Amino acid sequence: MMRKTSVILLSAATGAALTLFVTQPRAVFMGSSARAATADTYRQLNLFGDVFERVRSDYVEKPDDTKLIESAISGMLTGLDPHSSYMDAKSFRDMQVQTRGEFGGLGIEVTMEDGLIKVVSPIDDTPASRAGVMANDIITNLDDEAVQGLTLNQAVEKMRGPVNTKIKLKIIRKGQDNPIDVTLVRDNIRVRSVRARVEQDDIAYIRITTFNEQTTEGLKREVSNLTNQIGDKLKGFIIDLRNNPGGLLEEAVTVSDSFLEKGEIVSTRGRNAEETQRRTAHAGDLTKGKPVIVLVNGGSASASEIVAGALQDHKRATIVGTRSFGKGSVQTIIPLGSGNGALRLTTARYYTPSGKSIQAKGIVPDIEVLQDVPDELKSRTDTKGEASLRGHLKNDGDEKTGSQSYVPPDAKDDKALKLAGDLLHGIKNSASAAPTPGGDNKATTDKPKAAN
Repeated sequence: MMRKTSVILLSAATGAALTLFVTQPRAVFMGSSARAATADTYRQLNLFGDVFERVRSDYVEKPDDTKLIESAISGMLTGLDPHSSYMDAKSFRDMQVQTRGEFGGLGIEVTMEDGLIKVVSPIDDTPASRAGVMANDIITNLDDEAVQGLTLNQAVEKMRGPVNTKIKLKIIRKGQDNPIDVTLVRDNIRVRSVRARVEQDDIAYIRITTFNEQTTEGLKREVSNLTNQIGDKLKGFIIDLRNNPGGLLEEAVTVSDSFLEKGEIVSTRGRNAEETQRRTAHAGDLTKGKPVIVLVNGGSASASEIVAGALQDHKRATIVGTRSFGKGSVQTIIPLGSGNGALRLTTARYYTPSGKSIQAKGIVPDIEVLQDVPDELKSRTDTKGEASLRGHLKNDGDEKTGSQSYVPPDAKDDKALKLAGDLLHGIKNSASAAPTPGGDNKATTDKPKAAN
């Protein structure tokens, strides 16, 4: 029997959309050692059954059998790595809604850190961003209920709800002596994943905030609009992936394909060699070969890193900013049948076209640019990255932690954006000795340096 599964490349935070594929059944032949291992596994399952029955019969209050089973499943998955988890039926439905780019909630991308909820990034123009919620904020309480002890999915579920209903968050922020109480009114969150504007009269600036089902179409629309608006004086494109936590694998592939004429975009490799998949580009560069600069930082994760890695390896773009988050794994959503929710299971690592795994290392920019951070924010401008997450998949060689994720709210103070503009205008200095976007990059010998 063939089993239908849904594959996504999850972000470092919550939410993503679905790409469907069908796995082929495999015949399994067991030798004596495999049979012995299987027998031992069944003995362990009997142990689980004994514990389950003891809890049902002897716990001080009558437990809910469904919750016991779900908690056991959740514990098994979260013990594997930071990105595997169990979703009950409602969480699964909510995730499917969110990945379409519209859902009811607050507008924040979050992850779990030390049992508390950490804000990866507020989504632009949502209740969270308007209320001043910031990346790296730690949420300790939801409506006076402690977050400690909740799973990430449970906390996200509590933050979602009907439009126009209120929720109070208690936030710990580095640099602030006392917790901050913020009351937000839930709204219908329409995730506009692509935003664009004209920079310096002749540069097309496109910011991609997440990779959902609408991202590639949004990119195509903005490329066309800006190309027509700027006309013949168009110098090139700046693609801003900073603080983009990721999303759909399929969208990362098609966004990368939008700038490439040929070649591998990404490969995914599971435990077995036959599960390796390679995604390649099709002819047709949306920008018609115009120079491209990609901006990344410590908050750029997963799908963002696939795009940056593909364009960097093909020398199609210059990568500017700080080292990315380093989430180099793929999660598969496995539905468990009607009403039973789904598993979010890490099933593969992904590799850039040159064969590099960025897991727990990140994408190293061609040009590192450190922003000038206000004094009151200096203690909270780094993202620890994948390598700091407990139970993360290990990688060969030195793993990397800590990378700046601050983006100045005013574009005139944005050093990475300014340098990107200088590169597209042909202005070179000691800090910008890097591959020429879209050009012949073979002659470059200078190492990237911090721009001052």
